[in-house]
Parts: sequence; structure tokens; C-alpha cells
Amino acid sequence: MYKNFRRRFNMSIQSKEEQRNHRKLGQELELFMASEEAPGMPFYLPNGMILRNALEDYWRDEHRKANYKEIKTPIMMKQELWETSGHWDHYQDNMYFSEVDNQKYALKPMNCPGSMLIFNHKRRSYRELPIRYAELGLVHRHELSGSLNGLLRVRAFTQDDAHLFVREDQIETEIDRVLDLIHEMYSKFGFDYEVELSTRPENFMGSIELWDQAERSLENVLEQRGMPYTLNEGDGAFYGPKIDFHILDSLGRSWQCGTVQLDFQMPEKFNCQYIGEDNSLHHPIIIHRAIFGSIERFLAILIEHYEGAFPLWLAPEQIRILPIADAHLDYAFEVKRILTEKGYRAEVDDRSEKFGYKVREAAKAKIPFAWVIGDKEVENQAVSVRKRKEGDLGQLSFESALELLE
Repeated sequence: MYKNFRRRFNMSIQSKEEQRNHRKLGQELELFMASEEAPGMPFYLPNGMILRNALEDYWRDEHRKANYKEIKTPIMMKQELWETSGHWDHYQDNMYFSEVDNQKYALKPMNCPGSMLIFNHKRRSYRELPIRYAELGLVHRHELSGSLNGLLRVRAFTQDDAHLFVREDQIETEIDRVLDLIHEMYSKFGFDYEVELSTRPENFMGSIELWDQAERSLENVLEQRGMPYTLNEGDGAFYGPKIDFHILDSLGRSWQCGTVQLDFQMPEKFNCQYIGEDNSLHHPIIIHRAIFGSIERFLAILIEHYEGAFPLWLAPEQIRILPIADAHLDYAFEVKRILTEKGYRAEVDDRSEKFGYKVREAAKAKIPFAWVIGDKEVENQAVSVRKRKEGDLGQLSFESALELLE
């Protein structure tokens, strides 16, 4: 009996996961596609771009409020840069290379060296710190073809990166602020999460003393916040220890997304300096930080988490307007015009199809709202509202229907 129960339970979980598979939903909802012309490099369809832009707009809003400055760095830079950063020694097997004018270049696998160059473009004072640079940076990493998986495992992806240049006395305060931002942004999607502290790996860069100092700083912040965490010994980045965040989706599955890494090494390698209060030159400390991890992977998780039924603010199409007959088209398009002016994403289904078919198609597309327009709606300057999962809400004035969107 127990074996039969376990088999049925496992089959139920597998069935739920299949229904939520982001590759299946990505095709059905026309979000993204893959092509053998660019393996592991996703193509975003119009609906997918709307979804991605909504996510990135939210990211930008939160970072503006947290006093980050957005930057953009080139995707291809000279090989010497990657030798300086240490990526050449630790990461070259996963990198792509090119040669132009007898000069060797590499597509960036990470964004951090570009941030170092921006920091170094002018003289800095201790009064400027902390400096918080944020970048939605496109990176390329070679993954084996057999490991590629939709948006979850790709070769070209955008990291929601940030690099904070801080003084030693600012480390713990800034990390605490980062953890506040991560909590705020995960809560927006209803994600619970678990935390893991990863320490010095075997192929570490720099001195053990600096590593011990960095690990203590991360431990202090977690303990002061009373944040439970597990220790993952030896799994830090080659340049510093890190705090990793594992979000839990609606099926209870765990996904590693966010990371906070403390780095004493790279500022020295790039000779990043600021003039201290004592008029001497000092190296800043860098906090590397990502929240989504990568836009692609986070989108895959969101697609499966919501089963494609996105909240209104993320939905590629928010309102489908369904005129019952051709006589209702003028009013339907006027409604769309007003919604568009107010910033909503609305479409009119003006196809010559049966009305019941249009209703089913709107439901199949998982659109949050369908607004039905017939003779009475035109006469009353109203709409009949159908809400996803709740069904028919009846006829409402245009103003009342708008209030449901707020």
C-alpha cells in the first residue's frame, strides 16, 4: 500500500511539473523560442519581451529607490583584462574568444571587470563611498550542448549584477542593505527562501587572512539579522566568500538565484583606489551582488511558479476586449485606446469567430481580465468583466472596471 501511495504521489508531482514546464508554456504563450542557428541563446517573442521588460522595469525602480546607479559595459574586451581579473586562470574553459586586428578578445562571462574600469575612470574620495553600480549585463558562458535546458541553462544570459565599492567600515551596513533589498524583491513574487554561506574554495585567490576577515563579515550580518543559514564549506567564488539565496516556488522546489559576494582581491588586481580621510590611497572592498541571478533563469522560474498565469503587472496581455458582434467594434477600440493611454496592455479580439470560442481562447492564454462588450455595454458605456479564476463579475461601469486593475 505504501509503495502504491508513493508511486501515485510521485506521478502527481511529475504531472504538476509537466503542466508548469516553462518550455511548454513558453511555446503555448508565445514567450520565447530556440533555434539551431544559436544553440543555448534564446530568442524572445513579442509576449516574452513584454514580460521581460516588466521584470526589468521593476528591477530598475527598486534599484533607483535603493540609490544604485545603472551602468552598461561592453560584452567583448581584451584578453589581458581577463588575465588581470583572474578569470583567465579560473574560467577560460567556459569562455568564448575572438581575434580582431591581431588582438585577442573574449566575450565577458561576468560583468565585474567592466565595473572596475568605470570606478577607475576618475580619482575617488572616501566621501563618495559607497558607490553602488548596477548593470543588466549580457554575458556568455560555454555550456555543454547536452546540459542546455530552455531558459534555465543557456549560453547567453543577462545577469542582474551590482558592484558596490565600499570602505572597510561600511561592509556590514551595506551587506545588510543588500539583504533588505533581496527580501523586498523576492516578497514581490511571494517567494520564501533559504540562505547558504559558502566559504573559501581550494582554488582561492589572495591571502587566508583576508578570506577569514571576509567570512567573518558575512557571518556577522547573518547572525545580527537572526537569519538562519546553512554552511557550504569550500564553495565560495575564487575571489571571495558568498551568501547564496535559494528561493522556493509554488511547488516547494528550490532554485539558487541571488548571491552576495565579498571581494578584497579584485580591487587590488585592478588597482582601484580612493583618497582616504588621512589623504592616503586605499583600496575599496567590493560587494558583488545579484538578486534574480540571471533574467533568463528567473523568467523560467516565474513561468513555472505561476504556471503561466502571471499577476496583472507582469502579464504580457492584461485585458482582452471581446466584442460580441461587429456592431460593437467601434466602442471596443475606443475602450482599448483609453486603456492604452492609461498604460495598460489591452487587445481587441476582432476575429470573425464565435463568441464562445473567443472566451475560451482568452482563458487558454491565461489573460487576467476579459472585458465583454455587447448592446447593453455600448448603451451604458460599460463593460462586462470576466476575471481569471473568478469568472463572470457582471456588468460594471467603465470607471468601476478600471478600479479592479489598480
